[in-house]
Amino acid sequence: MEGPLISIIIPVYNIMDCLPRCVASVCAQTYRNLELILVDDGSDDGTGELCDRLAEGDERIRVFHKENGGSSSARNMGIDNAQGEYLGFVDSDDYIEPDMYERLLTVLLERGGSAAQIGRDEEDENGVRLADICVPPKELTCYTPEEFLRELLLHKGDCSFCTKLLARDLFLQARFPEGALNEDFYLIVHLLQKTECIYSLPGYGYHVYYRVGSNTRKKSREEFSRVYADCVDNADMVLRLVRKRYPALTKIALRFGLYQRLEYLLHIPIRQMRRDNTGYCACVKFIRTHMGTVFASRYLTAKNKLYLLLLGTAPKTVRRLHAGIRKL
Repeated sequence: MEGPLISIIIPVYNIMDCLPRCVASVCAQTYRNLELILVDDGSDDGTGELCDRLAEGDERIRVFHKENGGSSSARNMGIDNAQGEYLGFVDSDDYIEPDMYERLLTVLLERGGSAAQIGRDEEDENGVRLADICVPPKELTCYTPEEFLRELLLHKGDCSFCTKLLARDLFLQARFPEGALNEDFYLIVHLLQKTECIYSLPGYGYHVYYRVGSNTRKKSREEFSRVYADCVDNADMVLRLVRKRYPALTKIALRFGLYQRLEYLLHIPIRQMRRDNTGYCACVKFIRTHMGTVFASRYLTAKNKLYLLLLGTAPKTVRRLHAGIRKL
């Protein structure tokens, strides 16, 4: 199949053991007109040199080295240097099926559109497949921006950029937020406004690899707390967007905001649950203010509602009890 150039961007940081398989899976694509952009994000274990050696084996590989700035920073450098008409993203732990990009591009060229995605599965370091987070459709499906956003807000959709092929034009004035987590959700919500639909293909093309000690998966306690705070910020962002553009989704967006605050309050270190922590206090206040929504929502489970009620009433006490139950 001949067609437009695809740029595949892989941010790389201290990932010597997994990178060769990842790169090999991209180079083995049945669609050959692609370039592979490896962005070495300040690796200090020899991964940067490995990138250079891998590039010697395939002229389609381009390598860029930069100071460490995080995955979003590396992806943005890749976007800035990409030459393709379409962009794809792969994490350096993972690998993809040989026909993934051919399938995605074929749909976009035949149907017309700027975004398509395929299913992903997940496996641990022993090769054991984990439960699906996002279940792909049984047949090719076209989601309008509002429909796709609804799936995201109900935790049914896939916000990952790694499962998608997107027209470069979508990124003309859009980049991943640097210094923030939950970055895929943030950017996909903004890019949705530039698309007429997102195609979702049946089956699986992307394989997520989880392993103990993974550089791209592990999070410190501080980072884990921060990702939940960023999720709350994104929930507020999407609620403002919904009220402006998709008012029919307001109840679902409120449910999303409540759920993200529930996750925040169940993971924030208890020592940070203080009156001088404005983010924590704002989460509790939001739950208390929207307690009527909690009871009325058909999008929250009975367990969600109970936890929100208790956390909105006595958050510290509930957290201590919750921590004790988890230890049993």
